[in-house]
Amino acid sequence: MSRVGKMPVAIPAGVEAKRVNDALLIKGALGELSCPVSPLVSVEHKDGQLLFAPVGDGAAANAMSGTLRALTANMVQGVSKGFERKLNLVGVGFRAQAQGTKLNLQIGFSHPVVKEMPAGVKVECPTQTEIVVKGADRQAVGQVAAEIRAFRPPEPYKGKGIRYSDEKVTLKETKKK
Repeated sequence: MSRVGKMPVAIPAGVEAKRVNDALLIKGALGELSCPVSPLVSVEHKDGQLLFAPVGDGAAANAMSGTLRALTANMVQGVSKGFERKLNLVGVGFRAQAQGTKLNLQIGFSHPVVKEMPAGVKVECPTQTEIVVKGADRQAVGQVAAEIRAFRPPEPYKGKGIRYSDEKVTLKETKKK
């Protein structure tokens, strides 16, 4: 059996988990998330914990139980604490500005780049060179951060571009004559 799938998911106070048809619904202070439940996995709510077990002895059921457990743990953390991803702008004249559900970026192009945030994802700019993407859905927060970084990824010679705050950019040496 999957090692990840064996661990129960604790449901903290203020978070409600229930099964609706073929989906698992998690409600909390920061929102409501749902995930489809595979017929290969049985889900049991017992003593403030969710327990996952594969149905049968197949490798697919075993793998799916660990996958569903990890997704559920992320949903529980998302609706209780939330997720955030920090990005930094490196470059002369590079600026970011959050305006409601839009992010305006000036990143060295002849025009400003505007990124519209999807539902459930918020963006903040504590300074002109920092971007903080927040939300309850871990996948959505990571996807939006990756899309913002893709506008101008760090280049290898000067390191200019948009990078994650914990990303290390190794600079190349310029060509010698």
